[in-house]
Amino acid sequence: METLAKTYDPKDIEGHWYAHWEEKGYFRADETSTRPAYTIVIPPPNITGSLHLGHALDNTLQDILIRYHRMKGLNTLWVPGTDHAGIATQNVVERQLVQEGTSREALGRERFEKRVWAWRAEYGDRIIAQLKRLGSSCDWSRTRFTMDAGLSAAVREVFVRLYEEGLIYRGHRIINWCPRCQTALADIEVDHKDVPGHLYYVRYLLEDGSGLLVVATTRPETLLGDTAVAVNPEDPRFKNYIGRNVILPVLGRLIPVIADPYVDVEFGTGALKITPAHDPNDFEIGLKHGLDVVKCIDETGRMTEEAGPYQGLDRFDCRQRILVDLKNNDLLEKVEDYQHAVGHCYRCKTVVEPNLSRQWFVNVKPLAEQAVRAVEEGRTHIVPQNWEKVYFDWMNNIRDWCISRQLWWGHRIPAYYCRDCEKMVVAREAPKLCPNCRGSHLEQETDVLDTWFSSGLWPFSTLGWPEKTRELSVYYPTSVLVTAFDILFFWVARMMMMGLHFMGDVPFKDVYIHPLILDEEGLKMSKTKGNVIDPLDIMDKFGTDAFRFTLTALAAKGRSIHLAEERIAGYGHFVNKLWNAARFTLMNLEDFSPDLSSSIPDKENLTLADRWILSRTATLIPQVENQIAGYDFDQLAGSLYQFVWHEFCDWYLELVKPVLYGEDRAARGRTQAVLAHTLSVILRLLHPIMPFVTEEIWQKLPGAKGSIMISPFPTAEDGRPDPQAAEQMDLLMGVVAAVRNVRGEMNVPPALEVTLMVMTPDPKARRFLENQAGYILRLVRGKSLEVMAPASKPEGAAAAVFGAVEVFVRLKGLIDFEEEVRRLGKEMEKIDKDIDRANRKLANEDFLAKAPAEVVQKEKDRLDELKEKRTKLAENLKRVETLKGSPS
Repeated sequence: METLAKTYDPKDIEGHWYAHWEEKGYFRADETSTRPAYTIVIPPPNITGSLHLGHALDNTLQDILIRYHRMKGLNTLWVPGTDHAGIATQNVVERQLVQEGTSREALGRERFEKRVWAWRAEYGDRIIAQLKRLGSSCDWSRTRFTMDAGLSAAVREVFVRLYEEGLIYRGHRIINWCPRCQTALADIEVDHKDVPGHLYYVRYLLEDGSGLLVVATTRPETLLGDTAVAVNPEDPRFKNYIGRNVILPVLGRLIPVIADPYVDVEFGTGALKITPAHDPNDFEIGLKHGLDVVKCIDETGRMTEEAGPYQGLDRFDCRQRILVDLKNNDLLEKVEDYQHAVGHCYRCKTVVEPNLSRQWFVNVKPLAEQAVRAVEEGRTHIVPQNWEKVYFDWMNNIRDWCISRQLWWGHRIPAYYCRDCEKMVVAREAPKLCPNCRGSHLEQETDVLDTWFSSGLWPFSTLGWPEKTRELSVYYPTSVLVTAFDILFFWVARMMMMGLHFMGDVPFKDVYIHPLILDEEGLKMSKTKGNVIDPLDIMDKFGTDAFRFTLTALAAKGRSIHLAEERIAGYGHFVNKLWNAARFTLMNLEDFSPDLSSSIPDKENLTLADRWILSRTATLIPQVENQIAGYDFDQLAGSLYQFVWHEFCDWYLELVKPVLYGEDRAARGRTQAVLAHTLSVILRLLHPIMPFVTEEIWQKLPGAKGSIMISPFPTAEDGRPDPQAAEQMDLLMGVVAAVRNVRGEMNVPPALEVTLMVMTPDPKARRFLENQAGYILRLVRGKSLEVMAPASKPEGAAAAVFGAVEVFVRLKGLIDFEEEVRRLGKEMEKIDKDIDRANRKLANEDFLAKAPAEVVQKEKDRLDELKEKRTKLAENLKRVETLKGSPS
């Protein structure tokens, strides 16, 4: 029989098995199948991207679900694909052009688009190869791209239908504008960062010279576009100002004082400057009161002609110039430090400018109402449930969605303008003649659609919509969406709205929001901090299975993941532990007949160890299934780790060695059957998390057929409940653990054999322990074991108690009590110094004020651990001193 190499080397097997799975077509879904479907659509990574930790976590968890349900016999489909990433991709290609001494303007639109498609052909699928490196078992034959022909047709169809339904319109509104990217941004594409700034108090003199109003602002340059000053009608301080005019500082223009309940009487002075062209709330107030709209900042972030003497200045340079002029004219009353949220472009990090612009919008309120109801009614569940509140808050306060972008890369808006009659037509295909005047001078809208517009259709456009395909009828709605919380609104909400509107059903039954990955100190990873972990480097160093298991083990609901290489190395030891256990098993199955693997002998013919491991398997399998169903990935990894490392390796394999090495061939055969069966169950349970190592071992297992990834997932029939065996093994393990603890705490050398005494009032337990004496002595390196009813405690022995059982280990003559007292004393001295240092650190106010909360908490946890360790050492010292003073 073929056996395993002495050491596990992932480099030797990962590429081999992935190529084998692809070649055999194991990832492919079958839309003609009548089996129940299980579908996931991948959150499409940007074509500009490379695999980062977020991708690795997201796709590992999806792969676990897909591999599990595939093994359960479902008709699984995992739809892969990539997103065209409008702004990001255009920026990448434009940077290349700059290096070549040219620009997109020099190329022209058509040649620039060809250049981007060429870039996409060369680099756009890098991340697909990296996802394969991770082990992702997507149906690559169905890979989609948000700008492929089918998805482009779906985008045009959706746009036209929404326009015809009156839900898409074109109009002048305040939008978020990025002067760097030269495009509009949706509200959720703006990162609001708290930054230190100032609150400037500016004097607006009354027209008649009888007084003034002081207005507080964070952006004094925008006062050049002011068309009113507003006060709250209920504010008694300003009753006599309403309806009068004030002089706009510097420019001298007269503007009215108006009353509006929007004004917050607590902010600043209670008087608010109104700049309709540069603030969304001011824009609404301006509409309400019929105010003029003056645009003083243009699309490049420079001051317009309306800014008078400041025309052509950069907006921030203008701020400095105008502050000097206000001060020189005695119009700047005071300046206060002020921390406030400033919007930044989510792509290039430039400060965003609220700007009046003519754009395309979706009236999303009716769509959002459907999406809210779907979650309220339980048609879609958000896991963890606390994210539902965030979802509801955002959806219930949603504003119209600006969907046009001033880019050249993306889905061009299917609107056409007639230069003969100046009418506009929206159409699925480019019209040759104007339907109004029959003119032929038609020009298409130059704007493209927001990237999230096309990706919002992903769950159904990837399945062939708007055609009525077999895939749509089989795989929609999808089963679960696995994603990060930061695109809950960018993407999840869009898909909910579009799916319900165009398919009449939710796009997915569950949404699982996975945690955010931070570094070991709990800080966000960034290149500037130097704390970024590259998944590709990690997989090269520790292997993909160890990396995947680490991510799974740390994916606790509602908690961020603190990832360090040490954690991954630790789970690398787990992979090696499995490998070594499998190697031991296979070496002891060389004369084993595979026919026995399908038939486990009756429990009357099995050893306690065999009965116990089968009973534990019976408990483990439904536990694992429940954890997968509940998206409790960390608990899933914990259950499997505990079973494999501690129960199978540490206990079962040790307990069966006498049988495997014994002369009784029949007994050996029965244990071999249980051993082979249990390893088979373990490999299949672990396969969704650790696909590569499990496949390699599976191929060497007697009786295993085909690939593990298409073998059946273990069921209840693979275990055998045996409460008696479980109870007896708990007793045996309790005795062994007690002796091992005493040996460890009392520093008994591993080579020395110990004399044991066990007392329990239960006669049944005493009989059992007497029968298992051989097992116990071998597991604890014992010389003799006496089992008896409770009596006087033996002298010179260390005791341990669990339940009604007392365990005594005779130590006289085994250890030097004097030396042990000195050793423990030295350890306590060292720990006392560590505790003192930690206390002084936590008493330092500078440390508490400046250190991140996670670092402070880590120090507190360390102090608790030190105190706990010191308590244990003190207990051991007291025990040794007692033994030292007891007679021989």
